[in-house]
Amino acid sequence: MVDHLPNLGREQEMLEAMGLSSIDDLFSDIPPSIRRDGPLDLPPPQTEEEIWADAQRLLGANVAMNSRPNFLGAGLYQNFVPTMVPMLATRGEFLTAYTPYQPEVSQGMLQAMWEFQTMVSELVGLPISNVSMYDASTAAAEALTCAVRVHNKKASQPNVIYVTEWLPEHRLSVIQNYILGSNIELRLLMTNPDGTVNLEEAGVAAGCCAVYVEQPNPFGVIDEGLPKLKGIIGEDTALIVAVNATSLGILEPPGSWGADLVVGEGQPFGIGPTGGGPIYGLFACTKEYLRQMPGRIVGQTKDEEGREAYTLTLSTREQHIRRHKATSNICSNETLIALMGAMHMALLGPGGIERLALRNVAACEATKRAILAVEGIELLHPKASHYNEFTVKLPQSAESALQFLEERGVTGGLELAVTTKGAQPDWLLISATDQTSNSDIEALAGGLSAWLRQWQWRLANE
Repeated sequence: MVDHLPNLGREQEMLEAMGLSSIDDLFSDIPPSIRRDGPLDLPPPQTEEEIWADAQRLLGANVAMNSRPNFLGAGLYQNFVPTMVPMLATRGEFLTAYTPYQPEVSQGMLQAMWEFQTMVSELVGLPISNVSMYDASTAAAEALTCAVRVHNKKASQPNVIYVTEWLPEHRLSVIQNYILGSNIELRLLMTNPDGTVNLEEAGVAAGCCAVYVEQPNPFGVIDEGLPKLKGIIGEDTALIVAVNATSLGILEPPGSWGADLVVGEGQPFGIGPTGGGPIYGLFACTKEYLRQMPGRIVGQTKDEEGREAYTLTLSTREQHIRRHKATSNICSNETLIALMGAMHMALLGPGGIERLALRNVAACEATKRAILAVEGIELLHPKASHYNEFTVKLPQSAESALQFLEERGVTGGLELAVTTKGAQPDWLLISATDQTSNSDIEALAGGLSAWLRQWQWRLANE
């Protein structure tokens, strides 16, 4: 084939087709003040060996969380994952599986997804689960908008939803993005000084579309009053409960005390903490919300010969191809990661999940006792029960304590002021899991004690 523009490059050919004379004309609507008029500040081309050496140098700056005492949690927890989980999940049948639109060639994957749904339903105490969400934040936002679709009021009035105060900013931000421009009004459900929801004021939420709470809450507090909340807000208001998945090994599932929708982070089952990598969210509900729930659902049925079979069900094609008519922003899921969670739960079984929860509680309590033995450190909620984590008040900023601990090779926890609006600079969230050892606890307590001695010495010598 003869090029019909032999003397013009592809760039000039494109410009002429658009009726332009130069690249500058193409970008003329971009303000000059934000245009780059010089080359990118990039190094010259490298050989494969040079690239590999640079990559190793950059990756070497990372610190593996399990290589040192680690007390960072806040939603992502370092629980032990059996080696069998990644071994099974990296088999080709699972690793390369595509969306199972054709059930006749996807029965294995569909059954695995159905088993995941069944485990989640049993774990949270609700009859219906989807095949996962992207993470806990998208699950929370989708649950709230799902509840609005079911309980929506007159178009002339805003649809009111309540979320508990002290919500981490990253989760609150996702929720705010979801409701932007959708005639939904977001209000806060107040809490008591002990970290629990103020049930005396919760009556203001009666008759609204939804109430969202977390159990345990972002401070690690187990709110023993939450089972009364559904009776206060009424049947016409959806109760949405976000859970720490492993805690359900010992805590009563929210479905048994009135929750209409349960969401949460599935990460503790199946994978370790990820720094921005893939995780998966849990989403379960009662039958009333089934037709409005997001994501994928696998159903169990019979084929034409009467044999047990599985297929995607209830989710309309609009969820996948006609997005302007979809009820959700999410038409996908985190199938492989969720499958790893199902493998982990299946390997543990009910007794193993209970033992995992008990180990987390034991580690949390042992860490709490050791830290509170350090003079000058106080528990933010001294009368509360905690799961996985607790919050302390330090005599100086949490930032300075964490920096001191970092220099001693200890990841000391999370400075709550970084993630939570209204949190004080001296609040430190400390997390402990089944992987927290006695030597880890000693390293943290010893490090905080040394930090306090240093601070007191400086104070005395100023």
